Amino acid sequence: MKRLITFLLIFIISGSFVLAQYNVHWRKIRHEVSIGGGTNNFLGELGGSKTVGSHFVKDFDFYSSRWQFQAGYSYKLSESWAISTNLIYGRLYGSDELSGEENRYNRNISFRSPFVDLSANIQFSIMKERYGHRYDLKRVKGAGNIPNLYIFTGISGMYFNPKGQYTDGKWYALQPLGTEGQGIIPTREKYSRIAFGIPLGIGINYMIDRNFGIGAEYAVKYYFTDYIDDVSSTYVDPEIFTDPIAAYFSSGTANPGWRGTGPGQQRGQTNYNDAYMYLTVKLTYKLRPGLPGMPKF
Repeated sequence: MKRLITFLLIFIISGSFVLAQYNVHWRKIRHEVSIGGGTNNFLGELGGSKTVGSHFVKDFDFYSSRWQFQAGYSYKLSESWAISTNLIYGRLYGSDELSGEENRYNRNISFRSPFVDLSANIQFSIMKERYGHRYDLKRVKGAGNIPNLYIFTGISGMYFNPKGQYTDGKWYALQPLGTEGQGIIPTREKYSRIAFGIPLGIGINYMIDRNFGIGAEYAVKYYFTDYIDDVSSTYVDPEIFTDPIAAYFSSGTANPGWRGTGPGQQRGQTNYNDAYMYLTVKLTYKLRPGLPGMPKF
């Protein structure tokens, strides 16, 4: 009995020491940088699934997926909370030709857009990250590696520049052309190519040694614009354009025989803004005190 009590006391004291060490240790690894890459999928008027009026994941179109790269920095406020910033560069794409929905297919509009996305996020850890070897004591095995499972939200700012492919094979920026009469019809102003939005995401990071980790992140970014793909409202009379390229991108891409391009007919959906989702894999690195330029706390 005495041996059992002694063992339990040692176990409890050792466990408390390990936890105390961890509670102090997280302050030494507040700073983390990351780089990564992956794929994204545009969620807007163009392309999408074969279901009429579908949105979000239901409107996913695998063949419209495109690449993106990202770099990030995070700072721990506590064991559970962190703030982070993330910079993404990539390309978005959507094409009605890839959609199985009849009206979209006959509308036959497509676009691609390079984009730069900068976000500031608040992050909450559902599972707190631990790297077990740091806490191994004599005769007391550490807790082992525990990945950091987290959720995040924040605010994003994005620059985008939708382009369409003309009959000569070249890609033209669509915003200056005013394809829905922007800048020509008094009630329609040209949209900004800078938009703000809200990201919602989940991620996981697993430390492979005391400094490096590998992780994955999935997020959806909802933007307060409906023009990432240059499509939002209704068709206009192509006669208002003096530029034949603008007239073509306004209504000339539709499949022959389709009668849905008349002035005032639906071209997009003004009641739904654009979004995109992404899945990336990233490499993380802990910046520890004592490194050149790092604060010692």
